[in-house]
Amino acid sequence: KELIRFGPFDAAPCPEATLDDLSADRIRRFVGIARRARGLPLPQDTEAVQVLEHLQLLNKGRPTHAAVLLFGLAPQRFMISSEVKCAHFHGTRVQKPIPSYQVYKGTVFELVDQAVDFVLSKINLAVGTREHSTQAPVAYEIPPEVVREAIVNAVAHRDYTSNGSVQVMLFSDRLEVWNPGTLPPSLTLAKLRQPHGSVPANPLLAEPLYLVRYIERMGTGTGDMIERCRNAGLAEPEFTLTDGFVITLRRKPERAFESVGGQVTGQVAGETTGEVTGEVTPPVTPPVTPPVTPPVEVLIRLLGQAGALGNAEIRAHLGLKDRTHLRERYLDPALADGVIEPTIPEKPNSRLQKYRLTATGAALLA
Repeated sequence: KELIRFGPFDAAPCPEATLDDLSADRIRRFVGIARRARGLPLPQDTEAVQVLEHLQLLNKGRPTHAAVLLFGLAPQRFMISSEVKCAHFHGTRVQKPIPSYQVYKGTVFELVDQAVDFVLSKINLAVGTREHSTQAPVAYEIPPEVVREAIVNAVAHRDYTSNGSVQVMLFSDRLEVWNPGTLPPSLTLAKLRQPHGSVPANPLLAEPLYLVRYIERMGTGTGDMIERCRNAGLAEPEFTLTDGFVITLRRKPERAFESVGGQVTGQVAGETTGEVTGEVTPPVTPPVTPPVTPPVEVLIRLLGQAGALGNAEIRAHLGLKDRTHLRERYLDPALADGVIEPTIPEKPNSRLQKYRLTATGAALLA
């Protein structure tokens, strides 16, 4: 009856799921990215079933839990708790009302991208001048690589048999990433701070994530987080085991401005991220008036410094991965507010399309 499982959960067949519940388009895009990123030895036009067999994502011809989580049309239909909950609090503890709360659904790739973009849209971001380079320097208060590593760690290594979901909680003084899971017997909290081997909780899930460079397979993730935080002048990440595994990253709002060498034309911050306690020269400008949403403010300041930019260029500047998130949180509201405009309005979907400030946007920036 398949009620007793001997192998990893992600290797077991997903009940009631069929190949029709997987997206052939997502599998095809994955192959293209994996070929460029890690040299996946499969042609771009490989059939979806062959890709799944190569990745060991089929169990007696049936999709495994890993296959559904990676390429499913609606993964939460079969594993409802695989969603990611993101919340932003003005203070230092969980307290209502919650200023911003999102529940993200989709594949593991989409979950990671959306959760990372949620955090990056709300922490401090500084945009410097082009005094020393043709490209304006951009810096977040927490390095995006550290935020991404904490979130992908939670999504990749969580216990998917639990009814709990990954929770990403941003407070005024810290970022907490919680997942319903624990450490394997060979690891301890102390060993996480030392070189250690890779012991993935979901090995079949980890392999595709590795192939598209979301993770490494050498147990270097926690070490990289610690080193990046040290280099950024931040407190080291905290790892704790409570009713799950928690990674805590301490915030330092002024760090963003320090990182661009003091050449800052304005503060770009998320929704009430806390006061900037450090000295910034030249002074931080007051918030734009009339008010716009924090992501739109980020976009106004970026385009004001860098000039017209395309979709991919904006995402690269801001460290965002999800095109849909950029469109819904940044571009569409800014277009609706009349602060930006497309450079090729007659061809909205052109690959050469860029966005620039309107007179209204320039006035708000000034």
